[in-house]
Amino acid sequence: MEKESYVFNEDLKNTGFGYTLSLIGGKYKMTVLYALHISNTPIRYNQLKRMIHFISYKTLTNTLKELEKDQLVIRKEYPQVPPKVEYSLSEKGLSLIPLLDAIFYWGEEQLGIKKEMEDSVELE
Repeated sequence: MEKESYVFNEDLKNTGFGYTLSLIGGKYKMTVLYALHISNTPIRYNQLKRMIHFISYKTLTNTLKELEKDQLVIRKEYPQVPPKVEYSLSEKGLSLIPLLDAIFYWGEEQLGIKKEMEDSVELE
């Protein structure tokens, strides 16, 4: 009970939970982080855009800037023409992967439960 009162007696944004949400909250931040993790190597902007086909170019650009500002993503620019830029996860970004994996596995489990429920309804 003491843990619960800590969270609710404090301003939620000043807790670890609030801090974490400020880093990964937003419509596409977790998706971009997970895509960078799955690529397992530095990835160029257009490759990332193809992986996350449902995100607009502007939104992807803004999301990458925010993640870079929060030191979750590393942007490496090569001095050449045409410009070459690659993105990868920083150590801080990599430290979020177990959390994102947990979300992934929870979702997979829930989808399995939902599928089982749908299958049982069809059998009736």
